Amino acid sequence: DARIQAGPRRRCAWPRIARVSGDARGQASIELLGLLPLVAVIALVAMTVLASHAADEQAGEAAEAGALALLQGGESPRDAAEHALDEPARKRATITVSGPTVHVRVRPRLALPIPGLAEQLAGEAQADAGQ
Repeated sequence: DARIQAGPRRRCAWPRIARVSGDARGQASIELLGLLPLVAVIALVAMTVLASHAADEQAGEAAEAGALALLQGGESPRDAAEHALDEPARKRATITVSGPTVHVRVRPRLALPIPGLAEQLAGEAQADAGQ
């Protein structure tokens, strides 16, 4: 009998590697799902910061327009400040004219519905016509 003696039979490593990579893909998916709320919160905070900055810019432009109207003497400073704001910002704005000073406060439109946050992040500007 001439039998060939073979050593212990080895299994191929590929199925084991494929199984591990399948598990890794599943774990990566779970980790991604776990991070999505964090990414969403970061995006909402970024949008809130941008809205606050935009409200500040709008208030500054409106206050300047009101002060220029005071200097030129034509249009009412309140009307000039209102016309400098777009329609949605006008609804969220408070314009005060006191002597030669125009004060404008614009509440930002926020994606986060947190009570009082818009008031805290409102943009304010004051322009003095210097009369």
